Amino acid sequence: MTHVHVDELDRIELDDGFEWRPVRRRFGIRAFGVNVYAPGASGRVVEEHSESQLGHQEIYLVLRGRALFTVDGNDHELGPGELVFVRHPSLRRGAVALSDDTIVLALGGKPGVAYAPSAWEAMFAAVPAAREGRWADAIRMHEEALVEQPGSAPLLYNLACMESRGGRPLDALLHLQRAVALDPKWAEYAAKDTDFEPIRAEPGFPG
Repeated sequence: MTHVHVDELDRIELDDGFEWRPVRRRFGIRAFGVNVYAPGASGRVVEEHSESQLGHQEIYLVLRGRALFTVDGNDHELGPGELVFVRHPSLRRGAVALSDDTIVLALGGKPGVAYAPSAWEAMFAAVPAAREGRWADAIRMHEEALVEQPGSAPLLYNLACMESRGGRPLDALLHLQRAVALDPKWAEYAAKDTDFEPIRAEPGFPG
């Protein structure tokens, strides 16, 4: 199906207090990143972040309601049909909803580079399954994402978290070791991550 209303999209409440409604995943879009966001319990509609790691430019369009965007410390109040473009990936950006019905469309990508789905999409999609303890489902979502991005350290790390919680200690240890081999910073995260309590005493645990 190539037609859907924004209110018919899946709604995933994230820990940062906003609601993610997957668009790219819904349609299997491979050319660009696109998603819809709505306010959650915190009233935030776009998390405060930069795109320094991914190098993405982003544009946001308010579809409904009103939102207060803060970009590089500057505030911009936007209503329906208004856009804000963040050209430089390093700039901090975020937004809070000024009305409960606010909906924001976000598009992004790295200039001059063929688009590839970001690792965070699989992580966000797995949030409901993880909250409900459906570890097999959460693991499957990460495994499917790794088929497309086999060298993604964040995906490997998050998969290891799910496997550790889901009673698959050997798989968890293996994937954690692979994540650390790709980027040693994940060893520091693992040292404090309670998801790894079931395997922390295993030989070969990083740290």
